[in-house]
Amino acid sequence: MRDQCSGQIAVIFSSRLIGDDPDYHRAAATMAVLAAAQPGFLGIESARGADGVGITVSYWRNEEAAIAWRRNAEHSLIRPQGRERWYDWYRVTVAHIERRYDWERP
Repeated sequence: MRDQCSGQIAVIFSSRLIGDDPDYHRAAATMAVLAAAQPGFLGIESARGADGVGITVSYWRNEEAAIAWRRNAEHSLIRPQGRERWYDWYRVTVAHIERRYDWERP
């Protein structure tokens, strides 16, 4: 039986924030809502440590959906602000998902 996740895409955004700018938090929340409205969006997970290093993973039905998110006009407009104002560095990794396992405490 073929895994339901096979063929899906994970976009992994790793970064380190320069400071704690309220504009960053507003922009990040706006991008999360905007991404969720995109066709092919499957979910998002995000965590950030006290040192400012964070990882956000967004999940997409296929590569076309992930590329469409990259090309989204509002998303494209906010990215330069990240480089200019909010991040020391960032890295984007795009991966094909082969399998996924879940477990939850009863």
